[in-house]
Amino acid sequence: MKTFIITLLFLGSSISSYSQDTTQKETDIINTDELPAVVIKNAGEAFSIYLPDNHPDKDVRELQKKFIAYDIGKDYEQYENYLLVLEANSGTLAAKYNSKGKLLGVVENYKGIRLPKEVIYSTYKAYPEWKIVNNKYLYTQREGDILKKQYLLTIKKDDKTRMLTVHANGDIVKEK
Repeated sequence: MKTFIITLLFLGSSISSYSQDTTQKETDIINTDELPAVVIKNAGEAFSIYLPDNHPDKDVRELQKKFIAYDIGKDYEQYENYLLVLEANSGTLAAKYNSKGKLLGVVENYKGIRLPKEVIYSTYKAYPEWKIVNNKYLYTQREGDILKKQYLLTIKKDDKTRMLTVHANGDIVKEK
């Protein structure tokens, strides 16, 4: 009888320890929707660096994916500068290449997109009873250096309207 109880306790503890196994979670699955941190392309003699923004808005990510997948081929060779413009419903992405195929700069401009939580939180914290009625997102970079990553927000309370410039980290830079 004593051996039976010890065996029962041993099996009970081993079964419960296996039920706590957390090695395979659904959160461990890699999200294929994310963009790479840095994209380095080779076109002709030059290497180009592009830093995509893992933005919460799906349209922004889709347009950046199209740009990353775009192959300029030999289109740039006959021009001193080559301008590539990609458009989506919510905005545009314009990229400028030189005659050697090197990416000189990228300007992305979007309207009415989903805002990051940092921007929303800081705006509502600074202006508690105001509502965000309109937004624009500007993301520019030159030769792999991010020059601008900011939001232009229109907020409204009753009959008052204000324009805010907010950085992506939530810092409110300017108010009009």
